[in-house]
Amino acid sequence: MGRTLIDPTQLGELKEKVVTIKRVTKVVKGGRNFRFTALVVVGDGNGHVGAGLGKATEIPEAIRKGKEDAMKRMVNVALDDNKSITHDFIGKFGSASVLLKRAPEGTGIIAGGPARIVCELAGINNIRTKSLGSNNKQNVVLATIEGLSKLKSPEDVARNRGKSVDEILA
Repeated sequence: MGRTLIDPTQLGELKEKVVTIKRVTKVVKGGRNFRFTALVVVGDGNGHVGAGLGKATEIPEAIRKGKEDAMKRMVNVALDDNKSITHDFIGKFGSASVLLKRAPEGTGIIAGGPARIVCELAGINNIRTKSLGSNNKQNVVLATIEGLSKLKSPEDVARNRGKSVDEILA
C-alpha cells in the first residue's frame, strides 16, 4: 500500500507505551488456558511510529513480543514546522475511522486515548483528532497509524506534479 516501512536500526532511542492488555481464555478438555495479548505502540518522537500485537502466557513476554512486532511495522509521518501534520486526513482500518486535523502552534494534542498515544510517540505536538465508527482500541490505533502513514509532505506533492513547493502552498 502507501506505507513505507522503516529500518529500526537507523532510528534513535525508541519509546514504547502499552495501549491495552487483554486476558484471553481458551476452554480445553483439562480446564481453561489463559493467555495475554498486549497492544504496544513504539515511536522515536521524530516522525516514526509503529504498533504491534504480542501474545503470550505471561504479560511481560506479551509486551516484549508486541514491542518487537511494532518495531517491524514502523512508518514515517510527514510533519510540518510546528510539529503538526501537513494536511487533514481520515485514516481507516476495519470499521474504525480517525479524523486527523492540522492545528496551529499551542493547540496541543486533542485526541482520545489510543490516538493520543500514537500522536505523542510520533512526535506530533499540535493536532486535533476525532475517532469515528468503532471504538475498538486496536482498530483505532491502526487507523491512526494508517492515516499518519498516508500523509504527504508538500515536497512530495510538488515532485509528483512537477511544480515548485511555492506553487503547491499558494
